[in-house]
Amino acid sequence: MAFTLAPLTWRPWLPPVPLAACGEAQLAALVESGPEARRNAYYLTLAHDASALTARSRLFNTIMYAPRGLPRADRELAAAAESRMNGCVFCASVHGRLHVRLSKDSETMARLLEHGPSAAMSPRNRVIVNYAIRLGVGRPAADDSDILALRAVGLTDPEIIDLTHAIAIFAWANRLMLSLGEAEAAPADFNDADGDYLLQRAMG
Repeated sequence: MAFTLAPLTWRPWLPPVPLAACGEAQLAALVESGPEARRNAYYLTLAHDASALTARSRLFNTIMYAPRGLPRADRELAAAAESRMNGCVFCASVHGRLHVRLSKDSETMARLLEHGPSAAMSPRNRVIVNYAIRLGVGRPAADDSDILALRAVGLTDPEIIDLTHAIAIFAWANRLMLSLGEAEAAPADFNDADGDYLLQRAMG
């Protein structure tokens, strides 16, 4: 499937846990993940291991929705770039749309999804995307020159830590999602409630 900014659905290869069959720990893990998780095939698939899902969601929410630090649009750009590089069409769609809605810059994200990390973009976005590439391909290749480049476009040291967390968690999250299912085109009547919720979280 081609990369796209259109909403997608995700089809698991393992059977999700039916919501009616979830035990107390599984329901608590779904609550920790967010209000849409109870009807989301991905979270219901991860609910097979409630403790791991709880840990995953706490870490993810802390990294991506912290109330301060790196601007959320930059976190979403890093997530989309990492997902594009790793071949995770679903994550690139979700986080690409979040970046567009936060930054109001649809052209950059459309180019990134179509052409990959070499797409034309602003100097600040280029440095962020380059850092994602160098951290996320096999053994990380980032070094002190990357830190200096990030500082040169205005990132503070705490923001660089935030960015590194965002890239690293998507290097892991992409592999988790790609190992358990695949993206599919959404039906015409698809309600992107998950995307709306994530945007609300991202905007604080």
